[in-house]
Amino acid sequence: MTIRFARRTLLAGTAALATARTMAARPVSAQPASDPVGILDLVVGARAPTTPTGLTLSSDGRMFLFMPRFDEKTVFTVGELFPDGRVAAYPSDAANRPDPARPAETLFHVPNGVFDRRNRLWLLDAGLMASSGESVPGAAKLVCIDPATDAIVRTISLQPLVTKTSSLNDLRVDVRPGREVAYLTDQGQTGEGALIAVDLASGRAVRRLAGHASTRSVDGILKIVEGRVLMKRAADGATSPIKGGANGIALSPDGARLYYTPLMSRRLYAVETAALLDPAKDDAAVADTVTDLGEKGLTGGLIADSRDRVYLSLQEFNGIGRRDPDGRIEVVATDPRLIWPDTFWITGDGWLYLSSAQANRRPEHNGGIDRQQPPYAIFRMRIDAGPA
Repeated sequence: MTIRFARRTLLAGTAALATARTMAARPVSAQPASDPVGILDLVVGARAPTTPTGLTLSSDGRMFLFMPRFDEKTVFTVGELFPDGRVAAYPSDAANRPDPARPAETLFHVPNGVFDRRNRLWLLDAGLMASSGESVPGAAKLVCIDPATDAIVRTISLQPLVTKTSSLNDLRVDVRPGREVAYLTDQGQTGEGALIAVDLASGRAVRRLAGHASTRSVDGILKIVEGRVLMKRAADGATSPIKGGANGIALSPDGARLYYTPLMSRRLYAVETAALLDPAKDDAAVADTVTDLGEKGLTGGLIADSRDRVYLSLQEFNGIGRRDPDGRIEVVATDPRLIWPDTFWITGDGWLYLSSAQANRRPEHNGGIDRQQPPYAIFRMRIDAGPA
C-alpha cells in the first residue's frame, strides 16, 4: 500500500504541530521495551474541529477521522484528513447535518469507522445528539460507503439493539469468503455495556452479554491522565466518577475470537465469535465462551495484528502497549505528545496508526473549560506484522 503522505507534507504537518505547546517535532524512539519494533513518527497534525476519537485508512492511503457529536460545537462527525492537516466533512457537508426527520440518511454521532477487506468504509453511528441522552429514533445504524464514488451504498438500522442509555462506541468488520459480519460495543452511559453482533448479509443483529461482568464499568477505578485524576468536573465544582462499559474491541486473525474491555476496567476479555452470532445460543451459553485474559492496564482502543498480538492504547502512560498471545505485555512506545491515545489502524504494509484525541482535556472533565489544543497529533509506527 502506498501512503499518500509525502515527505514534504509530513514536514508541513510537523511544522503545524510545533505551534502547539506540548508537541515537539522530532520522532521519538519506541521505549521502553526489550525488543523495540519501530520508531513512533508524527504523521500529521489534524486540524479537526473537535475531538477525533477514531481513525481508519483505505487501501490506497486515504485517512478518515471520526468525531463524536459530544455537543453542539461538533461541526461534522466524519471527516477526511488531508496531508496538509485539513479535515473536510465526509462524504459531504449535507450528510453530516443530523436531521431527526431523516435519521437513516444523515450522520449524528460517529465514534469510529473501519475499512473492510473489500475497501468499503463502514461507519458506526450511535444516533446521539450529545454525549448523553436517548438516541434519535431511527438514527443508530451502520453505514457503508464506497470510497470510489463517495456514495452511501447500504444502511443497517441498529435501532432495535439500543437502549435509552446506550452509547455505541467501537466497531470491527470481518469480511472473508463465507463470512460477512460486524461486531460493535455499547459502553452505556451508566456503565452497563454490551456487545452487538451483526450478520451483514441478512442485516440480523443480536445484543449480547448486557450486564455481564466483562462488559460492565468497574467501580472505584482510578484513572490518571496527564498527571490528573480523570472524572467529570462541572463548572460549579461538582465532580462525579467516569462510567464506561464495553469500549475497545479487536478481532483475532482467524476471526474466531473478539477481544474487548470496558473503558473503566483493567482487564482484557475474549469471547468466541461463533457464539455471539449463533441465534440458538442464549446469553448464558455465550458467557460460557468468555475468557478473562487478565490485567492489561487502562486503555481506550484495541487492535490485533496478523500474529494475534493485541495493541493497547495506554492512556495513563501516553503510550502503546502490546499483549502477546502468551499473555506477556510490553510498552512498545511512549511519547508526551500522545495525549489520550485512542483508536488504532494497521495497514497492509505494516504501519500501526493511532490518534491522539485529547479527550481528557474536554470541558466536561475540566470544569466547563475546553483545554484541547489542536492540531490533533496522528502517529504511526512500523511493526513486524500486518492487520489481523
